[in-house]
Formats: sequence, structure tokens, C-alpha cells
Amino acid sequence: MIKDLTWSYPHIADEPEGRKQIKKAEKFCEDYKKFLNIAKTERECVNVVEVMLVNAGYERFDVNRKYKAGDKVYEINRGKSIIATTFGTADLDEGIRLNGAHIDSPRLDLKPNPMIEAGELAQFKTHYYGGIRKYQWVTVPLAMHGTVVRKDGTSACICIGEDENDPVFYISDLLPHLSQKQDQRTLKDGINAEELNIIIGSMPIDLDGLKASDAKAAKEAKNQIKLNALKLLNDKYGITERDFARAEIEFVPAYKAKDVGFDRSLIGAYGHDDRVCAYPALMAELATKKPYYTTLTFLTDKEEIGSLGNTGLDSHYIYDFIEYLAQNQGVDVKDVCANSCCLSADVNSAYDPTFPDVFEEQNSSKVNHGVVLTKYTGARGKSGSSDASAEFMAKVIGIMDKAGVF
Repeated sequence: MIKDLTWSYPHIADEPEGRKQIKKAEKFCEDYKKFLNIAKTERECVNVVEVMLVNAGYERFDVNRKYKAGDKVYEINRGKSIIATTFGTADLDEGIRLNGAHIDSPRLDLKPNPMIEAGELAQFKTHYYGGIRKYQWVTVPLAMHGTVVRKDGTSACICIGEDENDPVFYISDLLPHLSQKQDQRTLKDGINAEELNIIIGSMPIDLDGLKASDAKAAKEAKNQIKLNALKLLNDKYGITERDFARAEIEFVPAYKAKDVGFDRSLIGAYGHDDRVCAYPALMAELATKKPYYTTLTFLTDKEEIGSLGNTGLDSHYIYDFIEYLAQNQGVDVKDVCANSCCLSADVNSAYDPTFPDVFEEQNSSKVNHGVVLTKYTGARGKSGSSDASAEFMAKVIGIMDKAGVF
């Protein structure tokens, strides 16, 4: 009895069942790393996930079609959010079980008119997206991802910097012996937003490779280094400078996911926030065969900037889909929502012994101590919080205990 009075979260290596799971986890993470490498933006995530869903037998949802338990459907919201559902054996008005994560990550976006030439360098002007630490984005290889809608309405998907033979892009920083003034800045402002200019070229356009009329126009033009970059983009993607106003271009780190440590127990990669939750949520959805409750797994956009916009969770697209499900099954959507449960998945900060002062160790998650269940979020007096009830925490913990989840 005395032993049962206290509790501490076990290290996975200290539990016989946990040690058995290590090899399974390593195998799972190999596919997770591949996902991280090929799905670095929210659009790429949706494209990859759609292929995985279709391969697993999911079909686009049709509100007028009759579905039975075990049927699998999906829907896409404007190319940036995706929903997957497996119909359960219970009537829909008994509620559904939702699990959601976000698939956007902090990054650098291009401004609508981004191209400049200064100091004989062609550069892109950027606007950072989400909570980045700006000093981390200089002097690292960057890759260019995105979609451009041309004047004629056709689209071009851009990905430069991920293939081994691709060029990459950089943001410059000062040499140490030139940075006396910069060194006086705070860490937050060591690099400011207007200094996040991406170097895209340093050579002027090759006049010899142009026909006579174009060579004459190019020779008379200003900013021939910028012009050269534009020509190279036009040769490959058929786009012009005006097209950037009709584009969504994102720059992300160009490196691949790698194991970390001699024991390879960690993964270093761009986009863990929140693919570390989105990918397992997707895998759980794919593995669901004929559940009691209908499932709804959503991978959503815009979390990094407050879940705004018509692809974020502040819009109605999830509720609208639930309403369509209710319409399809002939039940009241209010009953569906009243009896439903939802897990909102996102990353959590693990205790870091290098910075112990920002953690309360007893109430912090730790590496290799299992899945994190966060009862509440928010700041100060739980401002902006989602605070789970005792009953809901008991339900989720009971599910985890029964399944042997640490």
C-alpha cells in the first residue's frame, strides 16, 4: 500500500514493456523522418497525406452517399488542411472522437514584391511567419518551397534546395571583427526582421545567351543581377516578377532529418512542431479499421499565427464537416457535438538541464518518459487556457493505462 501512495513517471528503459517498444519506436521513426523530409510546408503535408489516405482506401467525402461502419473518407480545405474520418459502429449522435494537430511551422515567407538588388547582390525580402528566433536563420542553408499562380491561371509548384544537386540560399551575417555594434544588441534583436534578406544571386545576366532584341533590352536595364535571377526562374517555372504577388513562397532549412547522439535516440529536423503530433495522429487514423465511435482526424493550418484565416481552426471548416457528417447520417449536429471528445495535439517543452530556471521539473515533461498529456495551457492566471476537466483527464489516462502507453 505504501508503495502505491507515491507516483513518478517511469523511464521507458526501466520498464520491461518499455524496452520492447524501443525497437518499434525506432522503426516508426524511420518513416517519420521520411515524412519530415518530403512535407516541409502545410501544402506539401496535405499533398503527401492525401496520397497516403487514398492508398489506404479513403475516398473523398460525398454527403449524398450512404456510409457504413469501417468506411473511410477525407476532405481537403483549400489545399492547406485535411480531414480524415473512419465511420464507427455507433450511431453518429453518440458522438465522434476527434484528434487534431497542426502542419504549419515557423518559417520565412516572401513579401508580395520581394526582389531587390543591392551592393551587386540579388536578394529576396522576407516576412517571418510564426514564433521564430531570428538569429537562428542566418548563415544556414535554406530551401525555397511554394506555389505561384501565373497570369493565365496555371500554377507552378516550386521546390529548390532539397535535391542534392540543387543550389541553396543564405542570409548573411557580420564577421566577428565587424560586429562590435551588433554585439551590443540584445539576443532577441541580434538580427532584426528587416535584415532577414535572402541572397539569391551575384552574377549579371548573360547577354551572349540572348537573342539580339532581348540582349539590347537587358544591356539597357538596371539591376542586371536581379534580372539574371528572374530569367533563371522564368526559364524553369515560366514566372515573372509580377507573379510573386500571386504566390505563396516559403523558405525553410534545407537540411534533412538526422539522428542525434551516439545512441541515435533523438531526431534533429525542421518541422517537429507539429509534425511530431500530426504524423502519429495520421498513423493512428490509418490503422483504425472498424471503431465503435466515428473518428475525425484533422491536420490544420495557421496555428503558428493564432489559428486565423479560412484554413485555421478559428474558421468553421471542422464544424461544417461535422455538420455534413450529421446531415449524411440523419442526426442533429448538436447531439453529435454534445457527445464528442477531442484531443488537441501539439508539441510540449521537455525539461532542459541547461536552462533549468524556465522549468518546474516536477511538472515538466522529460525525454524518454512517455507521452505528454497537458491538462491546461495558457499563461499567468491560465489566460487563454483550455483546461480539461477531471472527468476527461480520467477518461484519457484510463485509455492510456489500458493500452500500456507510458
